[in-house]
Amino acid sequence: MMQDLKAVAAAPARARFALILLLTGVLSATVAGQALADKIQNPIAAFAALDKVTGRISHLEIPINQTVQFGALKVTPRVCDSRPPTEPPHNAAFVEVDEIKLTGEVQRIFTGWMFAESPGLHAVEHPVFDVWLTSCKTSAPESPPPSNENSAAAPPPPASAPSSSR
Repeated sequence: MMQDLKAVAAAPARARFALILLLTGVLSATVAGQALADKIQNPIAAFAALDKVTGRISHLEIPINQTVQFGALKVTPRVCDSRPPTEPPHNAAFVEVDEIKLTGEVQRIFTGWMFAESPGLHAVEHPVFDVWLTSCKTSAPESPPPSNENSAAAPPPPASAPSSSR
């Protein structure tokens, strides 16, 4: 009889434990589903580059694993990830930046992640040039199709002579 009472008392404890496990699993699946949104790997990284001497900002669109030279800097993006449009924006690129010295020697001055939403966090700050990520792009910008809207108007067709019928 004593064993029956212990079994009855243990049943609610096991049920509570099973309920806690179930709720923990549901909660972790929900949080993990939100945190693990698929990232989009983009073929182009867009940067802004400042020449501090002239004060000019240039916009660079560099394909992944290709190098573009800006002044004395060579910028090479290796990865450029973004989130789907349904998620809050987040663009991150893994970038290598080399400086070409006056002697012709090339020295790596930056290797790491840049974040478009926090440009001051991991931008390249050089005495003459600054470079920071602005976005990741899926394709190169297309030039608009040619338009005749602004071209000289074509002369009107010659008016036909009125025909007189008698």
